[in-house]
Amino acid sequence: MSVDTAPHHPDGHSGPSGPRAERKRRAIVAAARTLFLRDGFGVGMDAIAAEAGVSKVTVYNHFGSKEALFTAVVAHALDEPVGDDSAVALARLPDAEDLRSALIETARAWVHAVRNDREVAALRTLVAAEQHRFPALAEAWQHGSPTSHHPAVAGALRALTERGRLTVPDLEVATLQLHALLVHPHLVFGHYGASLSDDLTDRLVVSGVDMFLGHYAPR
Repeated sequence: MSVDTAPHHPDGHSGPSGPRAERKRRAIVAAARTLFLRDGFGVGMDAIAAEAGVSKVTVYNHFGSKEALFTAVVAHALDEPVGDDSAVALARLPDAEDLRSALIETARAWVHAVRNDREVAALRTLVAAEQHRFPALAEAWQHGSPTSHHPAVAGALRALTERGRLTVPDLEVATLQLHALLVHPHLVFGHYGASLSDDLTDRLVVSGVDMFLGHYAPR
């Protein structure tokens, strides 16, 4: 089965903008997520367009290729755990009186969601299962920066740095390090069908936040 392709925007334009375009973009991502999980990466862009209620041209205008669309789907899913209450907590971090306590509570919510989000786990499994047939899929994901994979987290770290609450010289590295400290252990164990205890999970959260702040707190 061949991979659908379409030319990327030569000027680097990320696609249509504005409220209406954003609604279409969200509909496309939601439709693609549903179909990717149901049918795998081999699903056609025409099917995704039909599911989203838009034209195939519209899908390409927004994403350029199926690999880029899949990357957007996974990035959106990865950031879901810091949605809703956690997103609010992240946005408030720069003004938190006690940054350590606020970051620990935000991290707990993030990790809890990661541990219990079966669809995100299914997407990770899909990437692993499909990358041998569609090498461009793995390449598209690997070439994305950590800040694009976790925009809510990266945004919070950027704001904390701008406010002088943290000293982060490399935002990509810091974003990846925080993910590694808090989330990665659960991904590794989950890959093998195992899980960490609640007690160990919380110890990892607290010690992970302390390690992160110990490295990036202003001297």
